[in-house]
Amino acid sequence: MPDANPGNGRDTETRPSPDALLRAAEREGRGRLKIFLGAAPGVGKTYEMLMSGRAAQADGVDVVIGVVETHGRKETEALTEGFEIVGRRQIDYRGQNLEEMDLDAILARRPALVLVDELAHTNASGSRHPKRYMDVQELLAQGIDVYSTLNIQHVESLNDVVAQITRIRVRETVPDLIIDRADDVEIIDITPDDLIKRLNDGKVYMPKTARRAIENYFSPGNLTALRELALRRTAQRVDEQLLNHMQANAISGPWAAGDRLLVCLDHGRNGASLVRYARRQADRLRAPWVVLHLDTPQDAALSEEDKDRLAANMRLAQQLGAEAVTLPGRSPSREIIAYANANNFTHIVVGRPAKPRWLQFWQASVTHDLIRHAGHISVHVISGDQKDGEADRGVKVAQAPRPFRVKHYLQSTVFVALAIAAGVALDQTFDVRNLALVFLMAVLASAVRGGLGPGLFASLLGAVAFNFFFLEPRYTFTIRDPESVIALLFYLGVAVVASNLTAAVQRQAVSARQRSRTTEDLYLFSKKLASTGTLDDVLWVTAFQIASMLKVRVVILLPENGTIAVKAGYPPDDTLVDADIAAARWAWEHNRPAGRAADTLPGAKRLYLPLRTGREAVGVIGLDNDRQGPLLTPEQQRLFDALADQAALAIERVQLVSDVDKARLAAETDRLRTALLTSISHDLKTPLAAIMGSADMLKDLGPQLPEETRAELLSTVIDESERLNRFIVNLLDMTRLGSGAMQPNYALHFAGDMVGTALGRAAKIASGHTVEVGIPADLPMLKVDPVLFEQVLFNLIDNAAKYAPEGTVIEIRGQKDGNAVLLSVMDEGSGVPPEDLERIFDSFYRVRKSDQVRAGTGLGLAICRGFVEAMGGTIQAHNRSDRSGAIFTIRMPVPVDVPILGDEND
Repeated sequence: MPDANPGNGRDTETRPSPDALLRAAEREGRGRLKIFLGAAPGVGKTYEMLMSGRAAQADGVDVVIGVVETHGRKETEALTEGFEIVGRRQIDYRGQNLEEMDLDAILARRPALVLVDELAHTNASGSRHPKRYMDVQELLAQGIDVYSTLNIQHVESLNDVVAQITRIRVRETVPDLIIDRADDVEIIDITPDDLIKRLNDGKVYMPKTARRAIENYFSPGNLTALRELALRRTAQRVDEQLLNHMQANAISGPWAAGDRLLVCLDHGRNGASLVRYARRQADRLRAPWVVLHLDTPQDAALSEEDKDRLAANMRLAQQLGAEAVTLPGRSPSREIIAYANANNFTHIVVGRPAKPRWLQFWQASVTHDLIRHAGHISVHVISGDQKDGEADRGVKVAQAPRPFRVKHYLQSTVFVALAIAAGVALDQTFDVRNLALVFLMAVLASAVRGGLGPGLFASLLGAVAFNFFFLEPRYTFTIRDPESVIALLFYLGVAVVASNLTAAVQRQAVSARQRSRTTEDLYLFSKKLASTGTLDDVLWVTAFQIASMLKVRVVILLPENGTIAVKAGYPPDDTLVDADIAAARWAWEHNRPAGRAADTLPGAKRLYLPLRTGREAVGVIGLDNDRQGPLLTPEQQRLFDALADQAALAIERVQLVSDVDKARLAAETDRLRTALLTSISHDLKTPLAAIMGSADMLKDLGPQLPEETRAELLSTVIDESERLNRFIVNLLDMTRLGSGAMQPNYALHFAGDMVGTALGRAAKIASGHTVEVGIPADLPMLKVDPVLFEQVLFNLIDNAAKYAPEGTVIEIRGQKDGNAVLLSVMDEGSGVPPEDLERIFDSFYRVRKSDQVRAGTGLGLAICRGFVEAMGGTIQAHNRSDRSGAIFTIRMPVPVDVPILGDEND
């Protein structure tokens, strides 16, 4: 007899969760990860990590520092004393030496615990892993424990939320999986006022940087919101750890450390009301919620209407944010309580019993059983509104055809005839007292082959045959012996019950096979959608899949220019009559079905159903076939819902990618437009003002000015005119590049000659510098456009003269590197900030410089890259390693079979 109180304590069937045990087994042999999580920089994560490391060291643990960023804080630097610090690895990145954690040295040292700061850090190019958290994963896999730090804004799933709060998009993120797999997460929390005070005291950033940070990122509102995110994310991880502990140790819940809501859903008419109530309750409790349906053997006998209602309510729950779970079970109340205890649910929402009171004496109510056996779990019994509680589809359903198969009844007749023959043979050969069992075999065979109807037919036919052939007096329908009457009645009862049970098993088997095929088709459909990258591919795959699975014709319409238009169809069809266009537009605008068999515009040829996501309708699907009346059966509607949900998400994904690209392009266009206006209004105005001022002075005071002054003014006019001409040439060149009109005129040229020509043009610009040229005479000739290549060299020399102090050296070097020629222009200026090494080739982008540096349009280096790449080469910038200054290196391929100057065979 089952336990009368399955919800209290542990029963004899309680055992640890296999999933929890598997997770514990996966951690065996791995190191432990502890993350010190903070709401923002400066809360003391690194300090707390070092203090915890000192405590472990005091306990005899072998602790080393892999990488700790002190940011110049004296208190933090003092805490690093006494630790063994593994030297960092030097990486040469574009001429600049960068320091990264030496993963190989730590693995060779094999400490028990390593301290790794800034888990979200991006490693320099050339490192083994692109991200530091990947280094940590390798350390953990080798059995080394790790302490690390992380700010909440670097958590991948919260990236959009943080960007919305702070208006700053964080580029370095860590997958949530890292936090989920951490053994410990310690929140480092201080109040916003205390953190702002630390900023003002210079304990986080330098004073100027701190003031900008307080004005932008570290506002009290931002810090409060980030603090809440950090606390909630830590609480979520702690709740998961508590649940895993309970499951791994077979502890029966609930432990009400946090609220969790479980909704029990069946085919009742108040299901939608239950779901909506649970959503409101979950919002009030700020708790996760799950909708549970138990698939019992009785569900196989549900009507299509009940199945459709259940599926619609489960779908409604998912749209409202619930996790939908379906489990097999025989005893609903026992299974529900076991699931709630295993997953630490503190609240159960269930509907009011719908059975009459007199029937509850014979069949126990699930609601009453839950209340009786729930233990410490709160049970919410909701009456719901059965009239308004149903999710109205707005579409009439077609009745699934139930064909009458004569073949199955003929097979039943054959089975009974075989039973008669077998009974006669047994009766004449052996002394078999109960020949009715032979006819039971015929009944079972009929029920297996044809279902309930043929099984009942075989039961009646078998009873008549058994009476006629085997009960005295034989070959009549008269029964002489009263015992035979009782035996015949019991046989008939057993046959009816057996046929029912066998038919139920047969229905379940058919349903399982059909469900398996549908699941496989949906899985293949999801794989196809995941592999598509364009909207046309998504639409074609969707139309084909729906048409093949539902046996209908399909058209897909998407919004376009304020209306809706046909984008795909299967079979291909792009013509709609006016009634269909009106129905499709109404379905899209109102997010409701319209057209054939719908409540709205039923005169249309097709049924139009909206494609919906959690945000909005993304399109409309039109369906039709050659039959009259309603189009889809309830089962087909449920299948269509599953297909449409996947298709809508795929369409939304493609559209979001397109929207992001358009937004990026629009932002870039606006930036270029603003930069161009700035260039025209300022950079071009400056030389014009100098020219006009000098010309006016010469015109008004020319005879009175000394010869030296007049020469200086004329020189100014010429210099500024040349400068203005360079600006205009750069603008025209950039326009040619942007329009794709750049067609190089290739010819073979020696690099030294083109360098000499460029230096001649730039003689006045570089007059304040010493120019050293080192071009080997045996350098291979290049196949380039000499005009474009000389302009590239001129722009690089102009850039070097602009940013390097007067009196310094500008070097131009050439060398052969494999199948390429390298030309480098080096200066002795302050170099390029590391974060600007790539951006300096963007149009209108200018590195911050002192007031003594003459202004430019920010187009020179962009033109260099455009010209060089148009001629098949590349150009890169990096900083010098021997001294301060920048190096711009052009890499051009060596043409095949090109003569080399200086070759003795020339």
